[in-house]
Amino acid sequence: MNNRLTPILALVIAGALYFAYVSPTWSGRIADTKTAIASSDAALVAAHDYKDKQNKLAEERDALDPADLARLNALLPDSVDNVGLILSLNALADRSGLTLSNIDVSSNANSAQENSGGLLNASPTNSIGLSVSAAGQYGAFLTFLSGIESSQRLLDVSDITITGSNTSTYTYHLTIRIYWLR
Repeated sequence: MNNRLTPILALVIAGALYFAYVSPTWSGRIADTKTAIASSDAALVAAHDYKDKQNKLAEERDALDPADLARLNALLPDSVDNVGLILSLNALADRSGLTLSNIDVSSNANSAQENSGGLLNASPTNSIGLSVSAAGQYGAFLTFLSGIESSQRLLDVSDITITGSNTSTYTYHLTIRIYWLR
């Protein structure tokens, strides 16, 4: 009787062991580990693709003429550099025959644009407003605007107000938008 009971008892113990330990371990911790491994593999592939793209872009950048790259960096710099811009505007005004005064940098920077669906799109550029008052003759003001237009830096004159006087000297109030890369 002992010989008949031993195989049945071994099957019951094996079944209990399977349902109590093997199945929960296999479907729990091992499945979680497999998921983590698959996620890590996907991240590794994405990192490899990113590295390839980065190398390709670096090769394309290195293929550019350094003078063109310097002009591009002057057009759209990596930072706002208010002081340098104000100094260059002041030098341009001096060359044009204008006197700058009342320079004010607005504190609101625009870095996102709203699309037609009402969602915000992250823009690769930031912009900030710069209010400038100047005094001088109209011809000097036109020369100043021409200098802004041909400037290496990307500037957008968004508002101009001209106040007249009895003399040939006018007062000009400009709002200039400054752009830079984020």
